[in-house]
Amino acid sequence: MLTTALFLPERSNQHLSYYVSIFRFSRFLMIRLLLTLLLLAAVFIGPQLWIKRVFAQHRTPREDFPGTGGELARHLLDRFHLEQVQVETTEIGDHYDPSAKVVRLTHENYHNKSLTAATVAAHEVGHALQDQAEYPPLKKRTRLVRVAQSAERVGSFLMLGIPIVAAVTRTPAAGILVMLAGIATMGIGTVIHLLTLPVEWDASFRRALPILEQGGYLSREDLSGARRILKAAALTYVAGSMASLLNLWRWIAMMRR
Repeated sequence: MLTTALFLPERSNQHLSYYVSIFRFSRFLMIRLLLTLLLLAAVFIGPQLWIKRVFAQHRTPREDFPGTGGELARHLLDRFHLEQVQVETTEIGDHYDPSAKVVRLTHENYHNKSLTAATVAAHEVGHALQDQAEYPPLKKRTRLVRVAQSAERVGSFLMLGIPIVAAVTRTPAAGILVMLAGIATMGIGTVIHLLTLPVEWDASFRRALPILEQGGYLSREDLSGARRILKAAALTYVAGSMASLLNLWRWIAMMRR
C-alpha cells in the first residue's frame, strides 16, 4: 500500500499535465478560429456592406438626368462609333460580353435614371472601348475565361469520376489526381480574378470617369459620387480575388497534409 501511495501523486500530476495540454490546445484552436472569422468579416462582409450602402445611396431617381442607364450606354456607344455593340437587360449582373459584343445591364440600371445607373452604364461602355482598342489585359482575360470554362468541365469530370474509379480499383493515386484537378481549376480562377483588377480599374478610371467628366454628363458633386461608386465596384473584385486566393490556399494546404 505504501508503494502504491508513493506513485499516486506522480500519476495525478501526469493527468493534470495532460488536461492542461488539452485546454491550451483547445484555447489555441478557439483563438485561431476567432481570428479567422474576424479576418473573413473584415475582408468580405465589411466591404460588401459598404458597397451595398454606396450603391443604395446613389440609386435615388434623378429626374434632372436626360436619360436612363440604358439610354446613356446607347448614346456613348454611338458617340464612339460602336454602333455594332448592342445594349440589353440581364438577370446575372452588369457586364460587357466581348464575344457577343453586347453591353448588358440589370433591369434597374437599364431602365432607371440614377447616378448608379449612369455610372455603371459608363463603366460597361468602358469595357467596350477596351475591346475596340484591343486592350491586352481584356484579351488575356477573355481567353482565360474560355480556358477556365473548359478546365471546370474537366475538373468536374475528374472530381466525380475518379472517386468512383478509386473505390473500384482501391488506388490511392486517384485521390491525389482529384486534389490536383481542384488546384488546377482554382488556380486558373485565381489568375482570372487577378487579371480582372487592372481591367476593371482601367474601364472605370481611365475611360468611364473621364468620359463622364469631359463630356459634361455629370456635375462636380455627382462626379464625386460616381468616383465612390466605381471604387466600391472595384472593391468587389478585390474581395473576389482574395476569396479565390483563400480557396486556392485551402486546396494547397490539403495537399500538404
